[in-house]
Formats: sequence, C-alpha cells, structure tokens
Amino acid sequence: MNIEIWSDVACPWCYIGKRRFEAALAEFPHRDAVDVTWRSYQLDPTLPEHYDGTELEYLSTRKGMAPQQVSQMFDHVAEQAKGEGLDYRFDQVVVANSFTAHRLIHLAAQHGQQDAAKERLLSDHFEHGKDIGSQEYLTELGLDLGINADEVAELFSTDKYADDVRFDFEEARALGITGVPFFVIDRKFGLSGAQPAETFTAALNQAWQETHPLVLVNAADGNDGEACGPDGCAV
Repeated sequence: MNIEIWSDVACPWCYIGKRRFEAALAEFPHRDAVDVTWRSYQLDPTLPEHYDGTELEYLSTRKGMAPQQVSQMFDHVAEQAKGEGLDYRFDQVVVANSFTAHRLIHLAAQHGQQDAAKERLLSDHFEHGKDIGSQEYLTELGLDLGINADEVAELFSTDKYADDVRFDFEEARALGITGVPFFVIDRKFGLSGAQPAETFTAALNQAWQETHPLVLVNAADGNDGEACGPDGCAV
C-alpha cells in the first residue's frame, strides 16, 4: 500500500495530521506493507525568503485576518496540537519561504531520511522557533541527518530538486488538492485535513480490503463445511 501525503512544513495542521496518521498506522496490522511518501506543497509560494515580522503580523497583513481572529486561531490550533503531544509556540515562529526546505526533504529521501527530515522541520518550525529558510539551519539539519555536506551545499549553489518540488505541486493540482494536509492512498482514496486517528484507521482498513479481498475457498465437492449460525449449528 502506498500512501502519499501532501503538506507544507509551514502548515500547523500538517504536523497535527502527521501525528494522528502515525497513531493510526502504528495500530494497523499491515503497517509493514505500507510505504509513506511525503509530497511538497506550499500554502504561500509568493512569500519572500524571509518575512520581516511575526506569524501574527504575517497572517494579519498578507491574509487580511483581524489580529484578534488570528490569536484565537493560534489558541485553538495550539490546544489541538497539545492533545497530540506537541508544544506549539506561535509567538516564536519565524516566517520564511519553505521551498528550499522542501528541496531538502527530497534530498533526504535519497538517503532514506525523508520522514526524519519532515519531522525535524515541523518540530523546529512550530516548537523551537527555528528559521526553516536559513541556509545555516538547513545545512545543520542536513548534517544531523547524515547527509554529505557537499550534497547539502548543492541546495544553495544549484536548483537541484527544485523540479521535483514543482512536480509535487503539479500533481496536487492534477488531483484537485487545494489544502493540506492531504492523504492519498494507492491513488484511490483521499483524506483531506488532520482527521482523527479513527478516520485514518477506517481508511487504511478500507483501502487494504479493496486491494486484498477475502477469497472464499470451498471444499472440492462444492459443499460448505459444518458451522454454526444464528439459527443453530449444523448436524
């Protein structure tokens, strides 16, 4: 089973959705047969490399939301995050363009570290006030993931993996994805948003049954074996 997840490292619901999905996957009996691929998405591609202001100011000025409304949204999202064991600190969030961070995730995938890169970027952005657009920070993260320094440096001297990131954007548009997180199972089932773990569990089970239907095997003579039912047992 292949699960693709479109998300942005600058999306607070994406981290919450990641945790809820992971909780469902951990209990899924066929989890060892599941491949998870993180796909890139940007909520605001027009954002400059670095925004001179707070997250509250950014949403208020660029999104046209009232500051009080933004603060209430922060409180609600932080409370939901807390329920998943996450400690959001919106007052410390550094607003930055996430494009290069997505390129780093693609690089990390080549080293089997895609999920680890995604996890670190989300945590560092929302819980630790790290600058996800900073060359210094992204370089440090790449090295922490065991990636060769020269490969990480290529992210800042070339446009390597830029086409891969843009391809993910195009795929999202082709699939009609207009918000994240968005989960796609075997290109047949789609789930939008940070759904409860129970919803992810139901989707996983449904998708598995779709591709692995139960086949009834009868005896050679075509007769069913003895069994019990609502009206009693065979004699």
